[in-house]
Amino acid sequence: MNEMSTPPKLLTRNEFGLLEDPPIPYVFNEDGYVNWRKMIRPEFLVPNKQRTQETDITKLEDKDLLILLGGIKELAQIRGFTCVSYDVPEAGPNYVLASCYINWIGNYETADKDISFQSLADASPDNTQSFARNYLAAIAENRAFVRCVRNFLKINIVGQEEVGVKVVDDPTIDNPMSPAAVLQNIMKEKGISFDQIQKRLVKDKYEKAEEITSINELSKPKIFELIERIKKA
Repeated sequence: MNEMSTPPKLLTRNEFGLLEDPPIPYVFNEDGYVNWRKMIRPEFLVPNKQRTQETDITKLEDKDLLILLGGIKELAQIRGFTCVSYDVPEAGPNYVLASCYINWIGNYETADKDISFQSLADASPDNTQSFARNYLAAIAENRAFVRCVRNFLKINIVGQEEVGVKVVDDPTIDNPMSPAAVLQNIMKEKGISFDQIQKRLVKDKYEKAEEITSINELSKPKIFELIERIKKA
């Protein structure tokens, strides 16, 4: 057993609840609050390949980016929390619903009061990819955590876990004949972007169209409808 020659270094915060040891290069908005979006390090951002073919993240808007799980965890540690807990309201072989509760420590943004925050997320074979379909409980847990951190810190970039464990270039990796794969291929052939599809969904008043991040999240009837529309265009 190895003995430590010096005690571990403890994280210390100043009177505003911000880390001062080790020093953190905080970024602030004009109103004085922390800009948590800009606190995400570039190495934790990747292109959302369901929305764009661009690989340079400096050229992409937030809607075309994804945050890696490591970036979410780092933000949570910087912000500071006392407890993370989960509840599973529903669980079955093909569907898991998870709720994540985080007790955030108080800082100057919350008048030094501790804040509890909760977010829900689910996982099913229809909204997961590849091997992730065998680990629905773990995926739902990660998604709920990511969503809880993002929502509390007011970050509008979607987490990679929320669209699948692995960012893939082509949904045909699982089933080349799936409706989503067929739609994706037709979109590529016609030069149609996901943004164009999403605008159409909004115009059609498709439920929660603004929140959809991938064609894999669409219902099969809607996918078939879009395929026919694009073919006739």
